Amino acid sequence: MLEWQARELICEIGRRMYAKDLVAANEGNLSIRLGESLVATPTGLCKGYLKPDDLVITDLEGNQLEGRLKVSSEIRMHLVVYQNRPDVGAICHGHPVYGTAHAVAGISLQKALLPEVVVTLGCIPIAPYGTPSTEELAESLIDLVPKHDAILLANHGAITLGPGLEEAFFRMEILEHFAKISLLTTVLGRQSLLTRESVDKLFEVREKYGITSPALRQGDCPITAESGHPVTLSSEELEEVVEEAVRKITKDR
Repeated sequence: MLEWQARELICEIGRRMYAKDLVAANEGNLSIRLGESLVATPTGLCKGYLKPDDLVITDLEGNQLEGRLKVSSEIRMHLVVYQNRPDVGAICHGHPVYGTAHAVAGISLQKALLPEVVVTLGCIPIAPYGTPSTEELAESLIDLVPKHDAILLANHGAITLGPGLEEAFFRMEILEHFAKISLLTTVLGRQSLLTRESVDKLFEVREKYGITSPALRQGDCPITAESGHPVTLSSEELEEVVEEAVRKITKDR
């Protein structure tokens, strides 16, 4: 990919992220690796309105080489990924509403609920909390990056990785879609998990679908019907959950 193509693609994906509520205001950041340099988003701009010449160029140490604006202070997260995953060519970081809600609640997305998610992402863990824009946040990812393509960031948001930026974006979409379904099935009072046998079969066919990323079975993850228990709520608990959700929605309007 040429630099001008990378710049245009980042602007396009930024528009998609903003349109789908995966970021708000000036949140989030995107990058594409081009050999020994990165094309990345700057700080302080809405991802929905980026222009190609807004973007910056850094080396793989985060030193800014080009750009009239300053690179995002969260570039450290991207550097940790590229340094530990030579197969990754692009990164999306956003604050998807349902995914971030799980990150704030401390609830990882590791249940075997949807076969598509098991095949594409395996488990989605939560990285320990790190102060945004600091080395602490970047370091919180070190142990998880080699094993996962989608990670929730405690009390912060989510980061997804891919060989290209579209793949990283689609993984962010899948994460958010899964988080929404996870929440809704919890509200409905029941989650029917896939069996261990079904999950084993899904992992066996990953390569058939061209999925070669390292989202492998890890111990008891994803959590299957044998290892987890369906979530059930009493009618009183369900009513309380729904009323609280309605209160929050009404308050936000």
